[in-house]
Amino acid sequence: MTTKQCRYEAAEVLWRGRVGYGGLVLDIQFANSGDVDVAYHVVGNGPVDIVYVMGAWTHLQVDWELPAFRRFCERLGEFGRVIVFDKRGMGMSDRVPGATSLDVRMDDIRAVMDDVGSDSAAVIGSSEGGPLSMLFAAAHPDRTSALILMGAEVRERKDEDWPWGEQTAEEHEASLPLYRERWGKPGGRFMEFFAPSQEQTQWITDWSARLQANASTPSGAMAFQEMAFNIDVRGIASSVQVPTLILHAEDDRICHVENGRFLAREIPDARYVELEGADHLPWFEPDLALSEIREFLTGFRVAAEPDRVLATVLITDVVQSTRTAVDLGDQRWRELLEAHNDLVRTEIVRFRGAEVNTTGDGFIATFDGPARAIRCAQEIGRRARHLGVEVRAGVHTGEVEKVGSDIAGVAVHIAARIAAHAGASEVLASSTVRDLVAGSGLEFEDRGLQELRGVPGEWRTFAAIS
Repeated sequence: MTTKQCRYEAAEVLWRGRVGYGGLVLDIQFANSGDVDVAYHVVGNGPVDIVYVMGAWTHLQVDWELPAFRRFCERLGEFGRVIVFDKRGMGMSDRVPGATSLDVRMDDIRAVMDDVGSDSAAVIGSSEGGPLSMLFAAAHPDRTSALILMGAEVRERKDEDWPWGEQTAEEHEASLPLYRERWGKPGGRFMEFFAPSQEQTQWITDWSARLQANASTPSGAMAFQEMAFNIDVRGIASSVQVPTLILHAEDDRICHVENGRFLAREIPDARYVELEGADHLPWFEPDLALSEIREFLTGFRVAAEPDRVLATVLITDVVQSTRTAVDLGDQRWRELLEAHNDLVRTEIVRFRGAEVNTTGDGFIATFDGPARAIRCAQEIGRRARHLGVEVRAGVHTGEVEKVGSDIAGVAVHIAARIAAHAGASEVLASSTVRDLVAGSGLEFEDRGLQELRGVPGEWRTFAAIS
C-alpha cells in the first residue's frame, strides 16, 4: 500500500465522522461576538452552567485529542453543562490582527453564554484565562454564579514589585524572537513544565507542536504574549464579589504558587486549596480538584475514584514493526504509524473504551465490558490490514490499580503477555474473558495452555474468531 493510500485511509476515518486523534470529532458551534465568530463546544448536560476559559494557546479539536484534557471536561460534564471556547484570534475562532485586550475579550464569554441560552454560569479560568475570568466576574456578577481559578496568573512580569512572575522584561524581550524560530516545531519540553508528573512521550511532543501550529501563527503568538506579559490584575482582585474557589499546585513551574496565595488573600471570602505536586493544571491527576469543584458548585462531594477497579484490558501492537519501518524508511513509517494510531483511537472510542497509554506502535486501553474489547480488537485488526500492517491483540479482565491516568497491576501484565503470544491479526483472550462473554455471539478457538512470562502458573488462552 502506498503512502498516499495510507493517508486516504486516515482521511476516511475522519470523514466517517467519529474521531480525530483520540477523541470525537467535536460538534463545533460559533457565537457571534461583534464582527468576530467565536468557536465553542458544549460538554455534558448537568444542572450547572460552566464556562471554561482556558490558557494562552488553544484549538478546540487539537486540545480534545489529549486524553487527560478530554476526560477532565467530561467529568466536569457529569454535573455541569461545560462550554469550552477558543478566544478570538486563536484556534477555530476568527483570526484577528495583533492581540485583543481583556475588556474586548470579555464579550466573547458573553457571546457563547448567550448562544447557548445561559443567563448565569460558573466561570473557570486557568493560567492566562484567569485574568479574563476575574475581570468578567467583577464586571458582570449578575452573569457569574461562581468563579474558579486554576493555576491562574496575577502578573507575568517579574520584578522587585512582583518577584513571582514568569519573566523579567529582559527575559521577555529575548524570548520573543524564539516564537518565530520554534513555533509549531516538535522537540519542545512541554511536559517538563506543564505536567512534570507525566512522562514526555513522543506522542505528547508531537501533540504540543500540533497544538501550537493550529492555535496561532508565530506573529499572532508573539502579539498575544506581548499583551499577556503586560496584564496585571492586582488592582481588581478585591473587586470580585462572587463565590470564588482557587486551586493552585504548590510547586507549579509555570505560574508560581504565590499567584494563587495572593488571590486567596485579596478576593473576599475566597476558598483556597493548595494542590500537591508541580502540574500547572490538574488534568492528569484530577480527582481532588474535581471533588473540590463539584462540592463548591453543587454542595455535594463525591468520593475519589477507587484506586482499584475491575476492567477489561486490551493491548495491541503492530507485528514486525521494526522490519516494516526499515523497509519503508523513516518518513513513510511515520506516516503509516500516524494512520494506524488514528485508526486505533477511532475504534477505542467507538466501542466506548478509554485509551490509557500508547507505546510506540502499540496501545493500552480499558473497557467496562469484555465483549466490546474483543470486537474493538477485531475491528482494529481488520482496518489495519487495509493499511498494509498486521496488528495482534491480547485481552484480559481483572482488577487494575489506577495510577493517575495510567493503570498497573497483574491484570495488565497478563494482557501484555497474552498479546505477545497472539499471531498476526489475531485477538487472543484469557479464559476469564471467554467465560464472561457467554451469550454475546462471539466464538473462540482453544489455543491451549500457555506459560506467561513473569506470571505464575499456566493460562488457557482462546482466539476470537472473526
